[in-house]
Amino acid sequence: MRGAGFRRLAAIAFLLAAPPGAAQERPALLVTLPPRDSVGEVGPLVRASHVLDDRRIRELMDHGFPARLHYRVELWTTGGLFNRMLRAVEWDLGVRYDPMGRTFEAVRVTGDSVSSLGVFRDYTSAAAEVERAYRPVFRPPPSGARLYYNVTLTLEMMSVGDLDELVRWVRGDLGPAVRGQRNPGTALGRGARTLVSRLLGGERRTLEARSPRFTVPVPDR
Repeated sequence: MRGAGFRRLAAIAFLLAAPPGAAQERPALLVTLPPRDSVGEVGPLVRASHVLDDRRIRELMDHGFPARLHYRVELWTTGGLFNRMLRAVEWDLGVRYDPMGRTFEAVRVTGDSVSSLGVFRDYTSAAAEVERAYRPVFRPPPSGARLYYNVTLTLEMMSVGDLDELVRWVRGDLGPAVRGQRNPGTALGRGARTLVSRLLGGERRTLEARSPRFTVPVPDR
């Protein structure tokens, strides 16, 4: 087991030292407001693009390290001397490669629930599913206020220990988490300073986007 671990780390170090490939599309994070007639009823539409295109991320996943994408959407109000955050919503996406089945598996973690996003035969299909637009659930914002959404996305590779826990989720342990018997967010929430992230340069990769400002219409009396 120890020898296999050293071989894995050596392979990862070699991959990360390899020269970059051809130019790729830059990762982007998009936030779109709902239609004006429903701006006070539903949250924004959040979508990432090209965040999993990096060759090094793909190669790390091929060697058994899942990717974790952490989203945070904040609702801010403007006016007065300072802007003020009213509320925030967070969720995680996890993606891993199963070398036995030669498939990619993806899950979404929201609060105390885990939902499977599916099993995919190729990396491109898994990345497309993970980057699919998603509308988080938000409580209606106050009417008449001047508002905007600020969205951050943090991408990091998970640790080997986190990998083991994620495998248990997607291999049949989703039920207890969904029923609230344990918190599935613990593993996805603690891998910030792992060996792999240090090999990637000591920092997590973060994207940020802000919506246009908007006002929730005041209901007619």
